Amino acid sequence: MDLQLDEKVVLVTGSNRGTGCGVAGVLAAEGATVIVHGFEQAGAETVAEELRAAGGRAHAVSGDIRTDAGADATVAAVRDVTDHLDVLVNNYGVAEGGGWLDGTSDDWLDIYHKNVLSGVRLVRHFLPEMVERRSGRVIFVSTVGATRPREQMPHYYASKAALVNMAVSLAKEVAGSGVTVNTVSPGIIATAEVRESMTRRAARRGLGTDWAQVEKVAMEEFMPVPVGRIGRVEDVGYLIAFLASDLAGYINAANLRIDGGSADCTN
Repeated sequence: MDLQLDEKVVLVTGSNRGTGCGVAGVLAAEGATVIVHGFEQAGAETVAEELRAAGGRAHAVSGDIRTDAGADATVAAVRDVTDHLDVLVNNYGVAEGGGWLDGTSDDWLDIYHKNVLSGVRLVRHFLPEMVERRSGRVIFVSTVGATRPREQMPHYYASKAALVNMAVSLAKEVAGSGVTVNTVSPGIIATAEVRESMTRRAARRGLGTDWAQVEKVAMEEFMPVPVGRIGRVEDVGYLIAFLASDLAGYINAANLRIDGGSADCTN
């Protein structure tokens, strides 16, 4: 299927690593011009160079979107490389923290700046021009834990749940404008960091450290996945690429879970 992304310009926040990097790779392979974002220019530029070397079109920008000033700097950098933005993928976020009785109120505020307001800031900058052109896509990246949270990291799950709620509100705000707003909620994804962590755990237990073995043990003991494997960053990228396309124009205000069925099939 041709997703018709050749003329699209897409900003993916936090795409210097992890899932965001995989999303950027899929979008570039589909023909979009991808703006790779990181907090440091060097890291974003490394990914952008890799995308260009693979035949894609990519630019690198940097800025600390956890603050108003950093978001302004990020937007200015985007304006330097393009005169418009078709798709905003609010991918940046962090999973951190302890339990309910750990930390302080400031920890809750801090994670909202990271996981919620980082996206809000960019929406406020780029949404008006999308509405004016009567075309655009806003995509938030949440987690299946937004609706099935664990007992640990309550402020993380609460902040990710806010994204799902926010997307519906924003879709109502721009109703009839040609702009759609959706949320993608991944389950466990085998980023480089996740693979490393699981492999270290297997090594400490004296188990095999080949990824196929590590993945099998992880699914058997911790996270059954009916499709028989842990998600890859490209899996998330494929879904986001479709949502970014004009072909997905009738998908709006949706929260699309991508977890291999584990949320519904885990007791």
